[in-house]
Amino acid sequence: MEKQLAKIKLLLLDVDGVLTDGRIIYDNHGNELKAFDVKDGHGLKMLQRTGIKVGIITGRSSAVVTRRARELGIEILYQGALRKLEPYLEILSAEGLIDEQVAYIGDDLVDLPILHRVGFSATVADAVADVFPYVDYIATHPGGCGAVREICDLLLRASGQWDKLTKKYFDPGFMTD
Repeated sequence: MEKQLAKIKLLLLDVDGVLTDGRIIYDNHGNELKAFDVKDGHGLKMLQRTGIKVGIITGRSSAVVTRRARELGIEILYQGALRKLEPYLEILSAEGLIDEQVAYIGDDLVDLPILHRVGFSATVADAVADVFPYVDYIATHPGGCGAVREICDLLLRASGQWDKLTKKYFDPGFMTD
């Protein structure tokens, strides 16, 4: 798996059930609410610092997702993608990548066409069980609760960037007066 992970240049994600716990909440005004795990966000930012790009392909469309993508500096964003393979192929072409250079995290049957193709496929602990046989890695955490961070850390370690990237956090003098 280390060789597979070391080739990754792009991580693509589903949203509902991966970046969130899969629940869709509406307030009394019809606004859609989603909860994102801050640890997942930090993991994605660390990946970006090493040059690994991050993108989103989701079947639903939501202003909340647009905002979260903007906050995280994610420029590759496809919403309303009921057939996820089509935007995936557009992304490959636009980024000049091949399947082996892409990782994908999905949690449901609609994600299988991409999970079958990518160089590294992963899912969350609470994914639809039918997805499990078709992925390279099953996170120990559920969607929206640190699963993305777990996979980001795996990618960072495999790329050899973990120690360099995190050294400052383990330094006792980091961020002190």
